[in-house]
Amino acid sequence: MISQDTTVRDIAVERPGATAVFRRHKIDFCSDGGASLSQAAIQRGLSVSDLQAELDGLAADQGDLPADASGLITHILSRYHEVHMAELPEAVRLARRVEAVHRAKPDCPHGLADHLALILDDLQGHQHKEEAVLFPMMLQGGGAMIRFPIERMLAEHVDVGEQLDELGRLTTDFTPPAGACTTWRALYEMCRKVDEDLREHMHIENNILFPKFI
Repeated sequence: MISQDTTVRDIAVERPGATAVFRRHKIDFCSDGGASLSQAAIQRGLSVSDLQAELDGLAADQGDLPADASGLITHILSRYHEVHMAELPEAVRLARRVEAVHRAKPDCPHGLADHLALILDDLQGHQHKEEAVLFPMMLQGGGAMIRFPIERMLAEHVDVGEQLDELGRLTTDFTPPAGACTTWRALYEMCRKVDEDLREHMHIENNILFPKFI
């Protein structure tokens, strides 16, 4: 049984499937992952025992993530870096179309396209720094100076978390209005995936990859 005193971060690392549970209940397992399970439940107005039981129902193995830094970096590059850069431009395009076609409707997500474009622009710079500086340092074994780029990435992850919170607000938690067209529904589903992928991406870096070097 998972202890109520175990940190959210440790549960996310050790219990495959826990991140999906935390996302569903809007529990931050990245930037504020140091909170205990009981603290996180209380903050979200949840029953601690119910949340504990939900997590205990998950398989307790380590999942399929590579154990070594090199394997983790390869996984991050292919599963997240490449996917973000393929999907975010399409999300921006869809958002601009929805805002143009439905601009007169009161529930039109005004500002969503610009916000997605901001996420894309910031993420391009963030990923470039990882690919050009941080990951090569890790593949060479790290060293004392590696803490500085890691600290920078951690700080930028906090900013990404805030951007994702705003993305949820703009899309009413990725819930399209009644009668929304196919494009509108597809846009919100894409935004949901962007949110889930980025949070999982940051979790792997913050809680699994980075601790190998600091």
